[in-house]
Amino acid sequence: MQKTRWAILGPGAIAESFAKWLPGSEHGELRAVASRDPERAAVFAARYGAEASGTYAEVLARDDVDAVYVATVHTTHAELAIAALEAGKAVLCEKPLAPSADETERVLAAAERAGLPVVEAYKHRFSPLARAIDDRLGRGQVTTPLHVQAHFGFAAGSRDGRLFDPDLAGGAIFDVGGYPVSFAVSAAAEAGIELSELHLANPHGRVEGGVDVFSSASVEAPGFTAFVECAIDTQLPKSADIVGQGGWITLEDAFGDRDLSPATLTHIHEGQSHRIEVAQIHPFAAEADAVSRALSEGRLESRAMPWEQTRTVARLLDAWHAGVMATG
Repeated sequence: MQKTRWAILGPGAIAESFAKWLPGSEHGELRAVASRDPERAAVFAARYGAEASGTYAEVLARDDVDAVYVATVHTTHAELAIAALEAGKAVLCEKPLAPSADETERVLAAAERAGLPVVEAYKHRFSPLARAIDDRLGRGQVTTPLHVQAHFGFAAGSRDGRLFDPDLAGGAIFDVGGYPVSFAVSAAAEAGIELSELHLANPHGRVEGGVDVFSSASVEAPGFTAFVECAIDTQLPKSADIVGQGGWITLEDAFGDRDLSPATLTHIHEGQSHRIEVAQIHPFAAEADAVSRALSEGRLESRAMPWEQTRTVARLLDAWHAGVMATG
């Protein structure tokens, strides 16, 4: 497989992690960095050894870039992803792909027109631990009716910046709420639940300054329930449980961090408790390789985070956010 030549769009904090771990991917190399501020892009490019830098338009016009990593604020994801696709580049986009289901559909439609992959970067979905969970659900070791619990939250040190700016799609749901929702959606998919039947119920939360700072909800379908919660003002465990007929899967760390994927699950099956350990990987390298494989194989989506799940997560996040903002 040829090397995938990457450009980073948006040299912010999370882009630092992508640039740090991209050299550990099997198929990727950093070629360029883009920003609204060309000087900022040049400094970042020099730090990580990229050959080129410039504005978004300048970098997207280059013929030596195959794929882009969109690492800007949520409200610019769709615009930049579509521009990249129209310029002939594959897209890896930080979550959420867009802060609305309608904008998500616009991006996916642009990918279909371009015939190029778009992958939403929920990093836990690209790990060996995710494959171990999928395997156990797919083989019926934990079956419906299924109940899931998943949590992700942290206490932000400041009320400044994009997290607390409603004009930048700030708040807990769009920043970290997608993690527990995507976990629940992937569990439902592997258990054979029709994702179109999933709906959001019982949204609750605290709203401060026009953004949700703590939120919880249920995701429900026949034979399936999930309790999800997220926060940017409260430390929550990054844990998850899947409980069903015949077994129980529990994860003390379901999502890992920017450097390493989670490595351990406990599986209770047929009265026996098994502690399972899998290899840890660098999530950003794995995401990049997922895009490279899709490009090489002529696929529009990654098997680890297929579009049906991206669409379902976007729809549920829309409903969750609207419900909390209406009642919080």
